[in-house]
Amino acid sequence: MKKLLPDLLVILIFAVLSFAYFFPADIENRILFQHDTAAGAGAGQEAAKYRQETGEYTRWTNSLFGGMPTYQIAPSYESTKPLTWIQKVYQLFLPTYVNLTFILMLGFFILLRAFGIPVWLAGLGGLMWAYSSYFFILISAGHIWKFITLAYIPPTIAGIVLAYRGKYLAGGIVTALFVALQILSNHVQMSYYFLFVILFIVGAYFEDAWRNKTLPQFLKASGVLAVAALIGICINLSNLYHTYEYSKETMRGKSELVETGDAAKQTSSGLDRDYITHWSYGIGETWTLLVPNFKGGASIPLVANETAMEKANPMYAGLYQQLPQYFGDQPMTSGPVYVGAFVLFLFILGCFIVKGPLKWALIGATFFSIVLAWGKNFMPLTDFFIDYIPMYSKFRAVSSILVIAEFTIPLLAIFALKKILEEPEILKNKLKFVGISFVLTAGVALILVIIPGAFSSSFVPAQEAQMLQNAVNQGMIPKEELSGILSNLGEMRAAMVSSDALRSFIIVVIGCTLLWCYYSGKLKKIVVIAGITILCVVDMWGVNKRYLHDDQFVPRSAQVDTFKKTETDEIILQDTDPNYRVFSLSRDAFSENRTSYWHKSVAGYHAAKLRRYQEMIEHHITPEMQVAYQAIAGAGGKMDSVDFSKLHILNMLNTKYFILPTGQNQTIPIMNPYAYGNAWFVDKVEYVDNANQEIDALHTILPTETAVVDARFKEILKDVTTSYKDSLSSVRLTSYEPNCLVYETNNSKDGVVVFSEIYYPDGWIATIDGEPADIARADYILRSMYVPAGKHTIEMRFDPKSLHVTEGIAYAALALMVIGIMILVIIYRRKLSSR
Repeated sequence: MKKLLPDLLVILIFAVLSFAYFFPADIENRILFQHDTAAGAGAGQEAAKYRQETGEYTRWTNSLFGGMPTYQIAPSYESTKPLTWIQKVYQLFLPTYVNLTFILMLGFFILLRAFGIPVWLAGLGGLMWAYSSYFFILISAGHIWKFITLAYIPPTIAGIVLAYRGKYLAGGIVTALFVALQILSNHVQMSYYFLFVILFIVGAYFEDAWRNKTLPQFLKASGVLAVAALIGICINLSNLYHTYEYSKETMRGKSELVETGDAAKQTSSGLDRDYITHWSYGIGETWTLLVPNFKGGASIPLVANETAMEKANPMYAGLYQQLPQYFGDQPMTSGPVYVGAFVLFLFILGCFIVKGPLKWALIGATFFSIVLAWGKNFMPLTDFFIDYIPMYSKFRAVSSILVIAEFTIPLLAIFALKKILEEPEILKNKLKFVGISFVLTAGVALILVIIPGAFSSSFVPAQEAQMLQNAVNQGMIPKEELSGILSNLGEMRAAMVSSDALRSFIIVVIGCTLLWCYYSGKLKKIVVIAGITILCVVDMWGVNKRYLHDDQFVPRSAQVDTFKKTETDEIILQDTDPNYRVFSLSRDAFSENRTSYWHKSVAGYHAAKLRRYQEMIEHHITPEMQVAYQAIAGAGGKMDSVDFSKLHILNMLNTKYFILPTGQNQTIPIMNPYAYGNAWFVDKVEYVDNANQEIDALHTILPTETAVVDARFKEILKDVTTSYKDSLSSVRLTSYEPNCLVYETNNSKDGVVVFSEIYYPDGWIATIDGEPADIARADYILRSMYVPAGKHTIEMRFDPKSLHVTEGIAYAALALMVIGIMILVIIYRRKLSSR
């Protein structure tokens, strides 16, 4: 315990700092309730309610986009429950938000201790990593699962380090545990990015083993790590497998449509290039690593920045309420990637004074991260990765790959600081490199203090200048004032850059002074570490408070108020029909899930919607929205007379209610009598050869009479072309659960039924009178079945067979990890007893 006391004290400090950052919100039970948080709550409400009422999980929900799997909405599996408990223990049961920054610091601390870094220096490293601005921006934006995934990556790499340092069992168990926790956190993009870091680090250990002729030990460690990674993966196999299968059907998968005009933007499989690179870090914007406000900071109003407003012309105060501080290349941003001015200095110095292949691995990973984050601003490399590197095209927002640099920069910085503290004379012997590092940080900052625009093309982006010109053309701004506005805007943003650059310059100077005082013997090692710790915390804490501060936290009741049931909701919910859909025209239908909280929505918000549904939105639903708006406008306030009969796609989705705005956040429901219902027999089936023909045919057919079906489903529908129905033909939904639908049908002859339910190729099991039956796809996104003549009971149940298989494997992997931990404990106890 005496030996562990410093480590425990550092961990306690982490907890105290985490509490302090979120004070007083953490003791007042206030929460952040951002867009993504609200969207997640709305999307998962039906599944959560079903779980509460039945004690079971549903893997399908009808609450948004007409229906979709819950694999990326509520990915909970029985096999991962022990991991959830382990996660809470690791987080010391700390309150929400406090636990986030705590595990971020703790994970990097574990990594540095695995490298053999002294305890207090490792504690400083934990702070350097955890207080990088991007992590606090993630919390502010509500990207909690991304944050938690990132928090588990350093301890995962710690396991790799332990194994390659000869501690095979401990390294294997730590790797397996944190791989499992990392995957449990369900942000594949972050895990994928750090596979590159792991490859760089493994490459460094391979080079070291090759040079020192220790390849057998390297191969042994690699084998242990491969097994450990496999165990961690298998524990989460249910999540991983179903996410992988689901991704093929989402916007991350390959479209079957051939877009002749945009062929160059398509990828072999995955997202479109424009979508992938929409958020690309500007090449010049990379200087935010040193000066956070180099491009203005966040896309918040200029009036929020005191430094900028000191230069503002009062005449344009109203305009500055609308213009953002940010003036970089991205469409908008919640804040910059800032790693700390002095941390960056130490990193650059480390490039010169740290020796060994690991240094080159960290430098290579940093460069790799930065240039890939440039995205569309460096398309040759981006195109190569999109076209040739597996899975890279599945992820959007390439700027987020800068998380690699945020990891490698403080890691090499700590290695450099360790070297200086062990060999202070290196500051004199390598004075040239100290000078280079100082010039590239403090020197650059000083240039920006004097000439804020030295590394920027303009303080007013082209799109912003065009927007102001359009305002002039529309008479909103007098023509003679435009030049004055542009000039003043430049002065304001220049002042922001200059002020922040001066701040970075002072921080680097203070840090270098502490190092020089240590070299000259004026300060002891522990004092220097304490001084640098305070310097880094003050620096990065201050920047983070710009993007995540106490004013953003609201009472928990705000979440309840967001989903408070309105009079419109009450009216719609009085409908006793077990299954119908609602389309809200009162707000941006595809960026909110409030409607999904109470109803089965045609629209919704999710980053991984089914690709075919997205294509239906683009080709049919959005145009029909315009038709609906026109019909409402033409009704002259007589909503009962609105004719929705031409909305064939929305009607085939059984859109029974539209929610319309009436002003002042008030809405009214309009019942749509033209909705086709839950299912219907059709007169004929029209087979087509490809997706383009299938989606285009919907412009001309009437879905209640004709079903458009891809030719590959001919056999399932018995090659029927002329179906049969008469006035007595009927299909009635008799039982509804999100994952189980029961219908009664009655038809005098064999026929084809189309269901207003979203087709998904895996998991839906259908029976007719208890006998297995196949489901075909019709009308691009719906389900259809061949139904024999007579009265029948049809049941559709979403119960993927793969779920039962993957859960069995997951339990076996979990058992292996538990056995490994028990063996490690036994070995450790024997070592203690033998001393």
